[in-house]
Amino acid sequence: MIEVHQLTKTFQDKKRGEIHAVENVTFRVESGQIYGLLGANGAGKTTTLRMLATLLQPTAGTVTVAGFDAVREPEKVRANVGFLAASTALYARLTAREMITYFGRLNGMTDAAIRGRIAQLSAELDMDEFLDRRCDKFSTGMKQKTSIARTLVHDPAVMIFDEPTLGLDVMTARAIVKFVRQCKERGKTVIYSTHVMSEVEKLCDVVGVIHDGRLMAEGTVPALRAQHGEQDMEEVFVKIIGAEETK
Repeated sequence: MIEVHQLTKTFQDKKRGEIHAVENVTFRVESGQIYGLLGANGAGKTTTLRMLATLLQPTAGTVTVAGFDAVREPEKVRANVGFLAASTALYARLTAREMITYFGRLNGMTDAAIRGRIAQLSAELDMDEFLDRRCDKFSTGMKQKTSIARTLVHDPAVMIFDEPTLGLDVMTARAIVKFVRQCKERGKTVIYSTHVMSEVEKLCDVVGVIHDGRLMAEGTVPALRAQHGEQDMEEVFVKIIGAEETK
């Protein structure tokens, strides 16, 4: 469903010159898998996700999503992708229902299809209580659920979540993890970026660790534990990036 080959992104900085944010990253995600992308702040994971979602163009390399090239066919890729960014803003004066409807129309959906999708997402994300309240009155959890619903209103085959539980209370975070698991059960393909290792252990079929713009390790959770002699995924992560830091 997703094929990334030698993906590279460089930026020009007046003071520091050429910055290699992502360098020769290659991985693939099969249909129906949850792929965990782990990395410290500044490691390059968000830049990678933005290239997958066609928000950034790669400097080199290729991205294919659902059979479409992200550079040559960005509209077709976007039709198949829902991207939840780590920092998301909502239109304060709109209700959650109006917000989701607006994004449904941007994706070319009919009003009837949007109504059906809102009913489904509201039930799955437990949004009925605040669906017709204005977004400026929302808690952080309500905002995140609304952001997820607007991102996925067009029912894309591929879902990209960048830190979806960041700053949320335990119960809301659990609800979102449950929702992501349900997406997999319905055959969706998910890329899941997080710092929460318990979520990695619960959700991810395959994990990739990115550090300093490069993919340093990849494998299932059991395989990475065995390879690095640790059961705690946090320790596994530290060993992977720590080994690179000492080179």
